[in-house]
Parts: sequence; C-alpha cells; structure tokens
Amino acid sequence: MEFKIQQVSEQKVAGFHMVGPWEQTVHQGFEQLALWVKSHNITGTEWLAIYYDNPDEVPAQKLRCDTVLRVPEDFVVPETSEGVIVTRIEGGDYAVARARVDDNDFAEPWMQFLGSLAADERYQMTGKPCFERYLNDGSESGVWELDMYIPVVGKR
Repeated sequence: MEFKIQQVSEQKVAGFHMVGPWEQTVHQGFEQLALWVKSHNITGTEWLAIYYDNPDEVPAQKLRCDTVLRVPEDFVVPETSEGVIVTRIEGGDYAVARARVDDNDFAEPWMQFLGSLAADERYQMTGKPCFERYLNDGSESGVWELDMYIPVVGKR
C-alpha cells in the first residue's frame, strides 16, 4: 500500500473513550458521538478514531480507542455531556495512507498499511497511538473512505 509522510499538527479532540473489541466499541463509540453531537449542536471539523493498542499484543477485551471529533482550541464541553473526554492527538511525523473500506472490513487496509510500513527502509513506527480520519459517512452505504495515520520516525 502506498503512503506518504506528513507533518501533523497537534489537534484537540472531544468524544468517547472505549475499551473492548474494536469491532464493537468503535461502532458503539460513534453512535454515542453522533447522539452527543446532535443533542448539543456540536460542530466539529473531522471525525476520528484513535487506537492505542496493538491487537496482536493486547487482548480484545482490553483494546482502547477514542471515537472523537476535532474541536477548536477554545472548545468547552457542554453541561450534560456525561462521559465525554477532551484529549489531544500528538503532533509529529505520520505515515498516511488512504483506504476504501467495504463491508465494514476496517482491519484489512490497516494490515496492508502496517505491512507496507514495516517493509519500508526509511521509516519505523514509534509505538504512539494511530488514528483514522473519516472522509465520508459510510454507515448507510457500507462504503467508507478514510485516511489512516501512523506516527513514525526516520530509521538511523
């Protein structure tokens, strides 16, 4: 899979922290996020999922992710926003790849991307959280377009 290296600025995000199998928690987290956004008239520029763990090393019931949207620096969580967190995506160099997801198979493009990055002689993963940025809402069509971000450093 082709990817490019991109400098990403630190980003403030708000949403929900989820723990458990990603196939369930990401969907559940985005349902909660959509309800929160609608009920509080929240405007955010981008919808993101942040992944903290390696599923090859962490049991599915302990996998952590955040389902969030990017918010302005002056954003304040409204009252009656039970469970909403505000956090940041760390700035730095990221490998970025675009993917199309059919039939909710998000794992396949991530596996391709991780394999391409592991084979690259110039860059290596840092072990910091990865994230994906959604370019469309595929909840009805089953087709998603997204950009995947993995933090990297140059190999010495």
